[in-house]
Formats: sequence, C-alpha cells, structure tokens
Amino acid sequence: MKIYTKGGDAGKTSLFGGRRVDKCATRVEAYGDIDELNAAMGVARAAARASALDVPLLRIQSELFTLGARLAAADESARAKLPAIESSWIAVLESEIDAAVDELPPLRHFVLPGGCESSATLHLARTICRRAERAIVALSLEEPVESELIIYVNRLSDWLFTMARLANHRAQVVEPQWDPSHRG
Repeated sequence: MKIYTKGGDAGKTSLFGGRRVDKCATRVEAYGDIDELNAAMGVARAAARASALDVPLLRIQSELFTLGARLAAADESARAKLPAIESSWIAVLESEIDAAVDELPPLRHFVLPGGCESSATLHLARTICRRAERAIVALSLEEPVESELIIYVNRLSDWLFTMARLANHRAQVVEPQWDPSHRG
C-alpha cells in the first residue's frame, strides 16, 4: 500500500463515508486539531515515561483517536461503524482530577506553563486541547456534534492542567507563577 494517494493534491480530502471536502473545512480543522493533540499527548507520554501518568496518557491517546474518527465521519451511517464516546471516559477524567487535587497544594496563584519537562509538555497539550475544543464548538455551530465530544475535550483540558501541576509537585519543582507586577 502506498502512503501517498495524490487524492489530496487539489486541496480536498475524504471523510469517513467517502464524502470529499475542502482540507480547510471546519470539520477537517476540528479532527486535525484532535490529531495534533494526540501527537502532543505522545510527546507528554515520552516525557512522563515510567511515571504514573504513562498509562492514563496512553488510554487518552486511544480515546482521542476515537474522537478524531467520529469527527471525520460526517454521516450518521459512517459514525455507526465506529466506537462510541463513552460517558465513563469523562467520569474517569473527573475521578483522576479529584485524586490529583487531593494530593496538590491549594491553587493560590496563576500558573505559568513550565517547570519540569513533563509538566511543560502537559501544558503544551492543554493549549492544543483548548484549540481543538474551539474548533469543535465552531463545527457545532454549523452542524450537529455529539455533546459528549465537547464535554470530553473540555474535561481533558482540565485534566491536563491538573496533571501538569501534579508533575511539578511530584518532581518537587516549584510551579512558575505569574507576577502581575512584572513589567519585563
């Protein structure tokens, strides 16, 4: 099988189900952002290797692949052939956030992205997650989008923020703080 098909050379791509759309279509932007987020999660996983975050990051990568596939399926008949987005995924994220918050000191300041390598990669993934969320919401203004998809991505950004804090805490690295009086 060849990797290149030349089918996209004119700026079009195929959705699941076969429909051709412009590569800049809102739907393509949304699942492209999810793909980028999944790649960022892979970088975060590489930075967190051998830590307690490795297994949940791998689980989330698989869940993101499902989200991206569902976004790439514009037709209900195509989506019916794909795994569903499970509400339990959201519940697991919330449970992991709650457990991490119990371990963390209270948040009393705005946190700047950074600290240890693992935290920095999680913060980067968080910002990509927020962009993906905006793209999915934009798509939802044009056509129906599963509400669980939006909820999952919103909760995932909270999870990434919390795990970035936890990574710094466990590495005993002081979280970088925003100093509003700093004038550069």
